[in-house]
Amino acid sequence: MREYGTGPSALFLTIKTNWHLAYVLAKRDVIGRYKGSLLGLFWSFLNPVFMLSVYTFFFSVIFKARWPGGSESRTEFALILFSGLLIFNFFAECVSRAPTLITSNVNYVKKVVFPLEIIPVSQAMSALFHAAVSFLVWIMFYLVFFGVPGPSAFLLIFVFIPLIFISLGMMWLVSAIGVYVRDIGQLVSAIIPALMLLSPIFYPASALPNEFKILFNLNPLTYLIEEARNVLLSGSGIDWNTWCLATATSLIFALLGFAWFQKTRKGFADVL
Repeated sequence: MREYGTGPSALFLTIKTNWHLAYVLAKRDVIGRYKGSLLGLFWSFLNPVFMLSVYTFFFSVIFKARWPGGSESRTEFALILFSGLLIFNFFAECVSRAPTLITSNVNYVKKVVFPLEIIPVSQAMSALFHAAVSFLVWIMFYLVFFGVPGPSAFLLIFVFIPLIFISLGMMWLVSAIGVYVRDIGQLVSAIIPALMLLSPIFYPASALPNEFKILFNLNPLTYLIEEARNVLLSGSGIDWNTWCLATATSLIFALLGFAWFQKTRKGFADVL
């Protein structure tokens, strides 16, 4: 039986060797999602605009929510809210599709030479495309209502680095489990909405009671969402010491997820 590399060098080599394949799969996924629709790829722009509008109306008009320390501006509230959703939606798009990444590509599993481990990478690239479009929507709204954003806004790319590692680790882990335990899809579907409410998207982490802060800080998205708001709106830049720790931790998690995927993939063909 063929042995698959599980170490950092194997991960780097497979991404380097199959980068173009991942790009082709991601492009096919993005185009296929809107294939046959009247507006096509324009939906990737309309969806975040619609989402931004709905959340803003729901929380700032119906609930009359205001961001602690912020102004009474509904537009400001919308941009604060959307900056957190940029992070969460990327993670949610990756993880929510992870349980069926392998089971929905049985034809690839049967091909001995196909690099199955690249499928989660292609999914991350697809989610990154939608995140980039959402960021463009955020920039446009900010330009219209507040002018040119500060240069720190473009540091968001660094916030996405540990986020990508965490998402990849989760996809390798969950997609492999999903081959053997189909219930994982139902579990993920239940966890994602709960995780949205348990992440500081609709409220700042500073508003949490002290007895819950430690628990909430165990959520890796907490730091990333807070840091996204810092670079996009506060202009305070990145705490590089914390960022390095978060990046190293998320990279280790990605490597563990990759190793799990490579160890368990030997039985994929037998199960499917």
